[in-house]
Amino acid sequence: MSDESKASGSVVAGRVKWYDAVKGYGFVVPDSGDGDIMVHASCVRSFGRTALPEGARVEVITAEGARGLHAQEILNVADPDPQVEGAYPGSAESPRPTDFLGPEADVGPLQPARVKWFDKQKGFGFVNVFGIAEDVFVHMEIVRRSGFADLSSGEGMAVRTFRGPRGLMVAEVRLWDAGAQPEGGAAAHPG
Repeated sequence: MSDESKASGSVVAGRVKWYDAVKGYGFVVPDSGDGDIMVHASCVRSFGRTALPEGARVEVITAEGARGLHAQEILNVADPDPQVEGAYPGSAESPRPTDFLGPEADVGPLQPARVKWFDKQKGFGFVNVFGIAEDVFVHMEIVRRSGFADLSSGEGMAVRTFRGPRGLMVAEVRLWDAGAQPEGGAAAHPG
């Protein structure tokens, strides 16, 4: 590790390797290539967020602790751009389900839905959108990007969907109240 990044109070730029709000921490890979920087949930909450999306660009003030370098304060978070190669770790591999969500995707309006099932360990699950018979696929990356750590079976929410190569997929997850009042302001009615 370089002396500069070891110094308490140094500003370090990097990319979020992973962050788990349930565990209460995650790691940032610094641009310098030095060792990972631990980011605690209290630091993320102080910045005004509940989670950090995988691949997000961050700037942090570091401190040396008993177990190594950690973020003392988050200065900036720039959400990842899925259209930029290398925005996500492992993006050179086969396309991820979230790779289909590009600027050209026809994303629908917010709609009320319930979680059918979601397995955080597998990284995906399905929701049922009111008024739509087919199950809608939801990927962990979308859940994290939307600021949630996990989804529970039967949980109410609002989602935006788009048609992927294998059917409907969730593009965004929001709190239930957002689905009850669509952007136009009138109450939503499944139809």
